Amino acid sequence: MSTQPSRELETFANPNPERDYHIQINCPEFSCLCPKTGQPDFAEMRLDYVPDQLCVELKSLKLYYWSFRDEGHFHEQVTNMIADDLIRALSPRSLRLEAIFNVRGGIYTTVVVEHQA
Repeated sequence: MSTQPSRELETFANPNPERDYHIQINCPEFSCLCPKTGQPDFAEMRLDYVPDQLCVELKSLKLYYWSFRDEGHFHEQVTNMIADDLIRALSPRSLRLEAIFNVRGGIYTTVVVEHQA
């Protein structure tokens, strides 16, 4: 396979930095491992951000999400890690990341991180 998971988030110049507009990116196939049991946890990642000077490149975001597949993380931890990395890479005007985890033991978990510049 020529593509491997990566923690590198690539960016490109915002083509319209003079305007506020939302970029919404949904990833319904995020997965990581439960740090207690080692079993897989599945989630939909819903990213909504208003770019300033930079936008995230989609393939790099996909490979970035993929890099968590074999790592154990609590839902709260992994959602905040991803938001922190995106904020660091993009310096967006605003960002909202919603992680909607699938049911486990009869409980659904949704973690929402919000950032305003």
